[in-house]
Amino acid sequence: MKTLLNILIIATLVSTSAFADSKVKAGPRKGLLLYLEGCHAEFFVEKDRTISIAFYEASIGDKAQPIGERTATATAEAPSGKVKLEFEKKGDLLVSKAPLPEGEGYTVVMQVKETPSEKPTNFRIKLLLHECEKCHNPEYACICDE
Repeated sequence: MKTLLNILIIATLVSTSAFADSKVKAGPRKGLLLYLEGCHAEFFVEKDRTISIAFYEASIGDKAQPIGERTATATAEAPSGKVKLEFEKKGDLLVSKAPLPEGEGYTVVMQVKETPSEKPTNFRIKLLLHECEKCHNPEYACICDE
């Protein structure tokens, strides 16, 4: 019985620390930070509904990085149907060539590659564009504990 209690305590501590580490963090532009190996990518929806991705050095903080060989694609799973978005380099950003479909509340699946030959890292983002009243970030990048 004592062993079972110890196992439950350890399992609770491990799951609690996993949730604490998964807290949403926003980038310098108040977008959602996506964690890649060695860097962060900031997912941000512009006023024209295009997506822009900026890259930052993870070990230094918010120091911007050049795009280099990185690529991205997104699939918007809108109620009207799935829409694939391609990205192009614009300065130090990757920007979607087309805007997101109308509406919100649907999922956007982002795929980011560090190099063309590398396997992509996938992210599922719930697209909620309204501003959070507490942290003033878009709801998809809300940093509140709600």
